[in-house]
Amino acid sequence: MRPHPLARLAALVALAAGQAAAQTPAADIVRRADDLPAPLTAKSPRTHQVRLEAIERDGALSDGQTYRYWTFNGRTPGPFLRVRVGDRIELTLANAADSQMMHNIDLHAVTGPGGGGGVTRVYPGESASFRFKALAPGLYVYHCAEAMAAQHIANGMYGLILVEPEGGLPPVDHEFYVMQGEIYAEADGEGRLIEDLDRLLEERPSHYAMNGAVRGLTGERRMRVRVGDTARLYFGVGGPNKTASLHLIGEIMDRVYPNAALTDAPLHNVQTVSVPPGGATVVEFTFQVPGDYALVDHALTRVDLGALAVIQAEGPSSPEVFDGRDPHGPHSH
Repeated sequence: MRPHPLARLAALVALAAGQAAAQTPAADIVRRADDLPAPLTAKSPRTHQVRLEAIERDGALSDGQTYRYWTFNGRTPGPFLRVRVGDRIELTLANAADSQMMHNIDLHAVTGPGGGGGVTRVYPGESASFRFKALAPGLYVYHCAEAMAAQHIANGMYGLILVEPEGGLPPVDHEFYVMQGEIYAEADGEGRLIEDLDRLLEERPSHYAMNGAVRGLTGERRMRVRVGDTARLYFGVGGPNKTASLHLIGEIMDRVYPNAALTDAPLHNVQTVSVPPGGATVVEFTFQVPGDYALVDHALTRVDLGALAVIQAEGPSSPEVFDGRDPHGPHSH
């Protein structure tokens, strides 16, 4: 008899809890979900100096298997960039001397040709800079757009830039940074995974990554909150090809800003959010019941391929909201 899908999911969550310990040593390319700057406090526009470096490195993808990632600053996704509408950004992109590929950066928050891609094309050992003004509030994807752009993105070169609206966002207890991506790989027979361009061109991912790795935000990297806490999730899809159906099992999203349109009124009480490749959303929720909550792509086959993160809520139980005890007491069949 085939196991019930929810039983399979519970087993994956339990397996993921010990995943980090089970992997053989390899470079950790996963960016933790709480690795993002605090909300801005400046009252007037300012200038930000941003330096990113394209780094190609081997990292742990799944069950001790390594993969050759292309990254911004050594992790996937790249750094969470945070500015406010009206700010100016001076961005420098360097390409590490030991890289094999040319790289660049296209930021969807940029108003100008190529989003900056045309003026940041850098060979290994080179760097390039440009300036732009943040004109519109929102949460935007950035990525390498050097040909073949889909290859650079699939290998890990994507991130998010938040342009806060004037006055900032309402305060919450926690903010998290999560991106879903696809990996197109095949085994080389020596315990390593190598990119598979045929899979990429056919849009057949071998793995789904949460912050760079299969089930990357589980185990010791899971997100942690307390019962009663409010949390804001900045979620984006690097892609390069698949739309995500974001769903938090056991919770209802209090507020959702579709397409990360932060100046529009949010939707309330939402179950699942569609986020296209190269797109983002902002989601807020409050946890009333303790436990482990699975953040998944509700195209659920992808959970088995890696599209799973965990949020752990700790605190007192709330039997008036959820009581797992049988109301009829113990019984036998």
